[in-house]
Amino acid sequence: MLNLRTIERKHGYNFAFLDENTKREVRRKTLKAVAIPGHQVPFASPELPIARGWGTGGLQVTMAIIGPDDVLKVIDQGCDGGVNAVNIRKLLVKTTGVRTTFATGEATIVQTRHRIPEEKLRADQILVLQVPIPEPLRFVEASMAKTREMHAEMDYSRMWVFLYENIVKWGEITIGARYPSLVNGRYLIDPSPIPRWDVPKLHMADTLFLFGAGREKRIYAVPPHTSVEPLQFDDVPFRVEDFAGRACLRCGATGTFLNEIFDGRGGKLYVCSDSYNCDAVKAKREGTTDGGGQ
Repeated sequence: MLNLRTIERKHGYNFAFLDENTKREVRRKTLKAVAIPGHQVPFASPELPIARGWGTGGLQVTMAIIGPDDVLKVIDQGCDGGVNAVNIRKLLVKTTGVRTTFATGEATIVQTRHRIPEEKLRADQILVLQVPIPEPLRFVEASMAKTREMHAEMDYSRMWVFLYENIVKWGEITIGARYPSLVNGRYLIDPSPIPRWDVPKLHMADTLFLFGAGREKRIYAVPPHTSVEPLQFDDVPFRVEDFAGRACLRCGATGTFLNEIFDGRGGKLYVCSDSYNCDAVKAKREGTTDGGGQ
């Protein structure tokens, strides 16, 4: 068992950096967010020693819920080795001493920027998403006071008009990320800049999803076994990205979200966005084992 006082004496700060009053504030607001799925709950907290835009909201949620027995995984755009992931992981390890892992199945808490892991998450895991813009109605309304009024009245007509105009102009809905989705038949959410590929993973999942926005100090949640429905028309249904006929250059996978890479000769190559899943599939094909832990 990790001795919390040893961490405090060694580094001179509280376990997980945040003071206990701030942790209680974030936890209370997180519980409220879970109780009202999709509702944006404001919270108060001090600034963190990382730049805005690097996931301060998600980081504060993680710092408030993490314990000495947790196993942490941090990813950036699906990659364990991204700059954002590496630095957040270092900060959390330095301030908690918890064990970290690359293996999705080993983690109890997964903090992520812009992706949900390909591996299906379990009921004993929590996924914390970093959110740059928590307000889905920002597409159609600049006033925060007005958007709150629209949420209170469940008035999402302007968003439907926005999607309709998108179809009229382009022949389809062209929103690639942050696809507006209705939670529990009540609140419209911005699911963070995850691709459309990941949106169906929110629906009736076993896992608790927590969304933290640091700049606007908002927390919202999708509890386990909760309906999450992307907005769609009967004659223009929601669809995910199409990777038909394409496979990952490294592992050969065909059923994962792929990143495009230009080969320098006008062509495109494709690799898995989820680095751990890619390594695991590649190791399985080659008949080897992957490390997975740190």
